[in-house]
Amino acid sequence: MPEFALARRGAAAHPRTMPSPRAYRPILAALAGVAALALMDAFMKGASLAIGAYSAALLRSALGLCLIAPVWLAAGGRWPGRQALRLHLVRGVVSAFMALSFFFALTRLPIAETIAISFFAPILSLYLAAIILKERIRRSAIAAGLFGLAGTLVIVGGRIGRETFNDGAAAGLTAILFSALLYAYNLILARQQAQTAGPLEIASFHSGVGAAVLALGAPWLLALPDGETFLAIGAASLLTVCGAAVLGWAYAREEAQVLVPMEYSGFLWAALFGWLFFAETVTPTVLAGTALIVIGCAIATRRDSRAGST
Repeated sequence: MPEFALARRGAAAHPRTMPSPRAYRPILAALAGVAALALMDAFMKGASLAIGAYSAALLRSALGLCLIAPVWLAAGGRWPGRQALRLHLVRGVVSAFMALSFFFALTRLPIAETIAISFFAPILSLYLAAIILKERIRRSAIAAGLFGLAGTLVIVGGRIGRETFNDGAAAGLTAILFSALLYAYNLILARQQAQTAGPLEIASFHSGVGAAVLALGAPWLLALPDGETFLAIGAASLLTVCGAAVLGWAYAREEAQVLVPMEYSGFLWAALFGWLFFAETVTPTVLAGTALIVIGCAIATRRDSRAGST
């Protein structure tokens, strides 16, 4: 075909420049960060099964504060202003209960299934942004919401239809749906925080406020871990800090629309770690539901081709 031949000659005359290896570093960093956080979930599941989700969540926040606060102070960290402090406090409280409900869900559900349902949170955040930040809901957000809802219903329906469904699984599903709602609100708060504080300050107050809130129940609920469980929580704290730092480095050097799809690799890591550490399997309904949720997230993060589209 003449057009095809002309196109090939044009391509030969103007060869496409191949991206340098440096261009792939943010993508590789994002994949590594997601893998680190998925491994953190595996450590926290083991710790939560050993001493309970509350104790594991409290100790992880406390250890995380011990890791990140000295770095923030050494970098010249100062006490935040009134607006930033208010956001730190609100997000710290939200994150504390978000993590607590998520880790509880991990004790009742497979890791991959738990993370798959949590993927619905970015879609929920679009609607919360419309309510809280007065952002306009785009048509793509409506489509994304429908895909995300359908995927969540497929996963939940598959769990209900299994013989293994019991009160524990019902509690786990309730906990992860509640955690996803809090995570969606957490994303809105993180967006507001980023405009008033730096990443080290945010990370320090995130762990510190979360630990302080959870510590209120320590006299009645805290269970001290044995040496192996303490090491697991310590590893989870280190992975949390490292994973967040690596992802922050990646997002500072590449567009979100390029890196957001890398977040979905967390499902693959979760399935791998769940199989390796807990002999968990992934069912067809979880795969199908995850695919629908990922499609919804892809629609939600895609920029409209026309300016002003609603």
